[in-house]
Amino acid sequence: MNRKLIVSPSPHAKGNDSIPSIMYGVIFSLIPVLAVAVYFFGIKALIVTLTAVVSCMVFEFLIQKFILKGKLTVFDGSAIITGMLLAFNLPSSIPIWMIIIGSLVAIGVAKMSFGGLGNNPFNPALVGRVFMLISFPVEMTSWPANRFTLIDGYSGATPLGLAKEAFKSGEPLSEIMPNLADMGHIFNYFVGNMEGCIGEISALFILLGGLYMLYRRIITWHIPVSIFATVFIFSGILHLVNPEQYISPMFHLLTGGLFLGAIYMATDMVTSPMSSKGMIIFGIGIGALTIIIRTWGAYPEGVSFAILIMNAFVPLINRYIKPKRFGKEVKHG
Repeated sequence: MNRKLIVSPSPHAKGNDSIPSIMYGVIFSLIPVLAVAVYFFGIKALIVTLTAVVSCMVFEFLIQKFILKGKLTVFDGSAIITGMLLAFNLPSSIPIWMIIIGSLVAIGVAKMSFGGLGNNPFNPALVGRVFMLISFPVEMTSWPANRFTLIDGYSGATPLGLAKEAFKSGEPLSEIMPNLADMGHIFNYFVGNMEGCIGEISALFILLGGLYMLYRRIITWHIPVSIFATVFIFSGILHLVNPEQYISPMFHLLTGGLFLGAIYMATDMVTSPMSSKGMIIFGIGIGALTIIIRTWGAYPEGVSFAILIMNAFVPLINRYIKPKRFGKEVKHG
């Protein structure tokens, strides 16, 4: 009777997954995306990715070793994912020294300055990407044509960039981008045969990676589906109002970084809500902001900014959208 029972704080549920197993599961799912990027953009895509991954790992090691002087976690896979996602948000022509600076911002500023994995409020790869977009706008918006581009006469411009050009000039989409709704163009966008960042071009392979993560229960459906549904409905309403000015929902879904952002970056466990209802609200916010920025903002792409803005609202969402406590009394009548 004199033995003391010590009860640890929640959560008490345990599983077989560890941080490395989850992280390397995400890395495994990204390998097909990298493969298709190399297929379309050549060895430069691989060089950009390796540079970002190595830089992120080196900076995390140096900061933990000599500044934080804590436990080294450089091989848990999180730095590798940050490097891969940062690289996938860059054009294949980006200079190596810029990649290194972006990696330093992603790891040193967005991750380690908050205490490392689990403490960062914003997605590190997106912070690095947005920093590079603001600091190096010319290099970050120069799009080399891939080897199989089928959009004649438009090499060097992304489909979203062309749509933004049409919107700003007031010219009909049918004149700037003829045959926009052709199934051939839709298929090219789906498989990745277009200009853009090296890892965001192929919705098909990103979707396959997302299905694998769903199977492994690394992510849930709530955030990606709510983002896709919001983008489709919002852009669909605009397209119905004026199809010559506002691009179609399928175009929004399959071009730019929507699939990469919705499946890989918005679902980051650290920077997304904990509850299912909170995840849906989070996804709706990202989808709406994406269309607002793409349509009326200064940049043709809006996914990165939308996710970072909604990252800032995650603490509020977690505070006000909570599951009922176990054993809580429910009042009737």
